[in-house]
Amino acid sequence: MLTMFGAEPSGFSVSLGLFLLFLVLLYWYAISPYSVLERCGIRHPKPVPFFGNMLMFRHDSFKAQKDLINQYGRVCGYYVVRRPTVVVADPDMLKQVMVKDFHKFPNRVLFRMATKPMKNSLIMLRDEQWKRVRSILTPTFSAAKMKEMVPLIHVATETLLNNLKAYAESGKSFDIHRCFGCFTMDVIASVAFGMQVDSQNNPNDPFVHHASKFFSFSLFRPFMFIFLNFPILIRPLGGLMRDKESSEMSNFFTTCIQKLIKQRDELQSSQRRRDFLQLMLDVRSSKECVSLDHFDVVNQADEQDVTDRNAESCNESAKSSQQKRMMTEDEIIGQAFIFFLAGYETSSNTLAFTCYLLAINPDCQKKVQKEVDDFFSRHGSADYTNIQELKYLDMVVCEALRLYPPAFRYARTVERECVVNGQLLPKGATLEIAAGFLHSDPEYWQEPEKFIPERFTPEAKASRHPFVYMPFGAGPRSCVGMRLAQLEIRMALVNILKTFNVVACKDTEVPLTLKSTTTLGPKNGVFVKITKRENFAHA
Repeated sequence: MLTMFGAEPSGFSVSLGLFLLFLVLLYWYAISPYSVLERCGIRHPKPVPFFGNMLMFRHDSFKAQKDLINQYGRVCGYYVVRRPTVVVADPDMLKQVMVKDFHKFPNRVLFRMATKPMKNSLIMLRDEQWKRVRSILTPTFSAAKMKEMVPLIHVATETLLNNLKAYAESGKSFDIHRCFGCFTMDVIASVAFGMQVDSQNNPNDPFVHHASKFFSFSLFRPFMFIFLNFPILIRPLGGLMRDKESSEMSNFFTTCIQKLIKQRDELQSSQRRRDFLQLMLDVRSSKECVSLDHFDVVNQADEQDVTDRNAESCNESAKSSQQKRMMTEDEIIGQAFIFFLAGYETSSNTLAFTCYLLAINPDCQKKVQKEVDDFFSRHGSADYTNIQELKYLDMVVCEALRLYPPAFRYARTVERECVVNGQLLPKGATLEIAAGFLHSDPEYWQEPEKFIPERFTPEAKASRHPFVYMPFGAGPRSCVGMRLAQLEIRMALVNILKTFNVVACKDTEVPLTLKSTTTLGPKNGVFVKITKRENFAHA
């Protein structure tokens, strides 16, 4: 009665009212971005407050992406919590985004919760900083540099073959994916950093252990959703809630790289190796300049004169388009960090998938082995130049990368609202390049689920749209280490198939169960048997 005649409401009523108002505002905050895609005419599934459409990617991102495109079209979308994502599976539009209009989409998505070395790595650097660092790294992967790396890859390959020989003699099945992880880690450590890790003889090597942690990362953790919904909390609370495993992994690699830098600094100039790490160290205090005008590094690794052309004095009128050709120690650690991790996972996955496909397609394996036998009858060993002769092996690897692309999606940020091929793209959105979908798109690949290496004959490639096959990306932000990856994959396979047969057995999972939280890989490993080739005359 007192309330009806104007008495003041109780403290409980005020608290309840404020709480309800808070809930209403919180709900409005949660759903407020969910009109962006519709405004641009981009079809998408209905988002859930605070989660968006993230839950559909929880178990199998690779399959979820395909299902999304099949249901909503080649240009569709979804929401990562509050952020709109535009998925593009139209090759003409991708050509525009990745090459012709690259200047409009030069940056990858910046992940605010990333650890320090990751933030300074090439995949997260942006704009002028990315251009400067990329231009410094590109010459590392020239043909001349690759030739120098072959003897080092041979050493790691010999260890791999000895381990496979032991498995052949035992007659037991084993996880060849794990073997390849150790092999690729040894190759990276040797060719890029002058380290002898020998993880192949020590399967529990800390380098492999910590690298594996990186690829077990998941957005589906409670604190991740808190930060994605309320990014303002990252600065005050990020240190308290940072992923323990991620921090341990980052600290391990950072400490190792810092020790390497210190060791290099103590060496005489005549003792220094001309490798990935040294190239970066040499430009720490450089006074040379690099031009950022008309920047394009696609397939330009052979331009050995790139340093000479950029080694001109900076003048006042050109300062706007030039930067010093230098790298900070944080940038050096960032590139070394990502080189260890990215090179380890993607190459080992590709090797494992290729061996799996050859094991369940023995006729193709025999055809590769015949080519390999003919190759070794002409050459004593494989090197960077003559390995290019193995055309069928190349087709096999390309087909493995088509069926199982380690990087099945790429992302760019939409820096400002624009129209591409008639489609309005909203500012601040993520643009997702659906490479995995295009690799198995029946419009471009007949019977896409089948393993058919002949899809990659010169004639077949020439007749196909170039942007339906992108295992290493495309345009200026394509994989800088592509040549090294291709070289080590082919060097390993040619030597394995020279001596062994890869055989499917009762432990071989057909079809393979895949994991796709970050890269596409075998969830339960790749179990096969290895047998010595009895009829090989050169063994």
